[in-house]
Amino acid sequence: MIQAVMPLTLLVVDDKASVRSMVRDYFTEQGYRCLTASSGREGLTAVRVERPDIILLDVTMPEMDGNQLLAELRRESSVPVIMLTARVEETDKVIGLELGADDYVTKPFSLRELKARVQAVLRRSIRQETPDVLHAGSVTVDRSTHSVDVAGRQVDLTPSEFELLAALAAAPGRVFTRQDLLNRLAHYDGSERTVDVHIRNLRSKIESDPTAPRYIETLFGVGYRLRAQ
Repeated sequence: MIQAVMPLTLLVVDDKASVRSMVRDYFTEQGYRCLTASSGREGLTAVRVERPDIILLDVTMPEMDGNQLLAELRRESSVPVIMLTARVEETDKVIGLELGADDYVTKPFSLRELKARVQAVLRRSIRQETPDVLHAGSVTVDRSTHSVDVAGRQVDLTPSEFELLAALAAAPGRVFTRQDLLNRLAHYDGSERTVDVHIRNLRSKIESDPTAPRYIETLFGVGYRLRAQ
């Protein structure tokens, strides 16, 4: 039975419709489930109902501004938050960071840069929540030492190969789409074919027979998963 693939959920809270639609359309194309809110209060409700993986939060909004919403969020959630602001004063950034923001992006911004910031924050968040040593059958991934052991054999991987294997090993049996895995590679802004190349190289190193993989399974038309056994 194929498990359902759950895309990462991104929430954009901004009172400007043009910003919301631009960011929503771009990140939807990048494989995210993208939600929007036009005010701080609407954003707070969306967070409580939808449980997003990351929030893009405008600082300047009527009624409840970004800093007020962030302060409210931090009383009940550790969800990663990137502040969007037209302000450039250092004190404004310091206030947001002290309230618990994970990053700041100044308007106007490049969508590619915003995506890189989102990926970097998500990677830090996942790293904080995931144990250093991951086990999936006879595969062991140690993030603290950047080492991989497969059935008692040490395997040398490139940083990208290691990131992909660590993502798979953190959830054995879960199916990841190519876009989901590409989102884990913060330094890449390439196509889904990038993931296929890295998976092929990864298999050549950890599989005894890459043509009949024992560990990394392909679900055609869906993505990849690491077998739990």
